[in-house]
Amino acid sequence: MNATRHATRDAIVIGGGLVGAAIAYGLQRQGLSTVMLDEGDVAHRASRGNFGLVWVQSKGLGAPHYQHWTHASARAWPELAADLLEATGIGVGLHQPGGLHFCFSDEEMAQRDALMGQLRREAGNAGYEYRMITAAELHDMVPGLGPQVVGASWTPYDGHVSPLHLLRALHAAFQGAGGLYRPNALVTAIKALPGDFAVDLGADTVRAPRLVLASGLGNADLAPLVGLSAPLRPERGQILVTERARQVLALPTHVVRQTEEGSLLLGDSKEDLGFDTLTQTPAIMRAIARRAVQTFPWIAALNIVRAWAALRVMSPDGKPIYDASERFPGAYIANCHSGVTLAGAHASLLAPMIAAGALAPDLSPFSARRFHVQKTA
Repeated sequence: MNATRHATRDAIVIGGGLVGAAIAYGLQRQGLSTVMLDEGDVAHRASRGNFGLVWVQSKGLGAPHYQHWTHASARAWPELAADLLEATGIGVGLHQPGGLHFCFSDEEMAQRDALMGQLRREAGNAGYEYRMITAAELHDMVPGLGPQVVGASWTPYDGHVSPLHLLRALHAAFQGAGGLYRPNALVTAIKALPGDFAVDLGADTVRAPRLVLASGLGNADLAPLVGLSAPLRPERGQILVTERARQVLALPTHVVRQTEEGSLLLGDSKEDLGFDTLTQTPAIMRAIARRAVQTFPWIAALNIVRAWAALRVMSPDGKPIYDASERFPGAYIANCHSGVTLAGAHASLLAPMIAAGALAPDLSPFSARRFHVQKTA
């Protein structure tokens, strides 16, 4: 029998997108011999269609645990970017000058201030810094602002990266550290015992005492095989990309950001259209373009050169799902729609927990059990 038919590792990560790659890299860096199984480009994922924000503001309202987790990830990002650059020579384009969320009326400004104030109160001793900035000051921060913008909220934690460079760097760093990458690896079955998992790939089987499900929307089908739950749905987002322009946007915003190459990415849309990524909605595209021009009128002179749609991985309440299986110890699940923002936490915080064999109590509110409690109530 070919020895590769039953290869044994310390850990198996199912999923080669941003979530899976960050965890696999973190596990390998912890000294665990890890195999990453990647279904390939046929998978429904947003890793290659991501807007690229490292975004803290707006996340975790009414859920301090989510705010703290997001904030911790933003703090971990500079070290992650530096480690990836050193390991691979690939710069992920991290810029963290803070981010802007624009308001277009006095009422919006007041509502935004109230929301940010609530986030600060819920942060408690952890702290939450923000400022409400008037249009007069904004004109000095971002040139060419439209007259309809009355102000914005700003936090110092926000930034942006290149999702494509990030995905490439995570894969390269993982393999450079000795990790085994298996592309086009379609999981056909999982045989689970406590601390012993056999993942069937059709032609061969991979075994390990640890198994991490990080396959995005695919986790909905895989989770029950190891005693876990992943109630997930796809949410489609669309992005428009302009031709390259001179660098004018020093700060990322929630609707427009400028890449290192000079292109502008325009986005922030939400559609419930199932798993459709092949078609695009002209009305949504017009709304995205209209809002971008309303914010920065000079964008109207630029040509749109590309557009795409991708699927976010959404739980019922929009927050991540992290769980450890009680029925099959050693099995874990990780799901979120913020693969870029949370990459720092996944590589530097979550992976060490998995390597140590237990999730920290701080992650218990992210368990999918919260949905069962809600349903019962």
